[in-house]
Amino acid sequence: MKKLLIGRTDFVSFPELGIRRIKVKVDTGAYTSTLHCKKAVRTNKGRLKVVFEKDFKGLKDNTLYFEEFTTKRVRSSNGKSQLRYLIKTKINLFHQEFDIYLTLSSREKMRTPVLLGRKFLKGKFIVDPAKKNLSKKSSKE
Repeated sequence: MKKLLIGRTDFVSFPELGIRRIKVKVDTGAYTSTLHCKKAVRTNKGRLKVVFEKDFKGLKDNTLYFEEFTTKRVRSSNGKSQLRYLIKTKINLFHQEFDIYLTLSSREKMRTPVLLGRKFLKGKFIVDPAKKNLSKKSSKE
């Protein structure tokens, strides 16, 4: 597969989640990709209940339930370790659909609600930090 050139930010969609055109930051320093959510809790029926922001474009219901999920210990850039829920879903980027694993975390203090880490980027993309929104610019949308 030919590697695609991606900049430091872009716009993606998560079709299985019903989220369209959401801004992402490309972070080669992060191993795992992350999606912002207000709250993620395990229900007494063993499902994962995730509450998203109401203003995510395309999201009809801000609460989604997942049957399949796991947990992952993530260490942030400040050195603190945190246990997060991890889901697998689809991401649309450059008119292509890819599988992606996302940890769920509050990113309300961050500028972008999604962080793309190097586990997702590896083998698919070359990152040029001088560029921005390359898939958006290649889109006719």
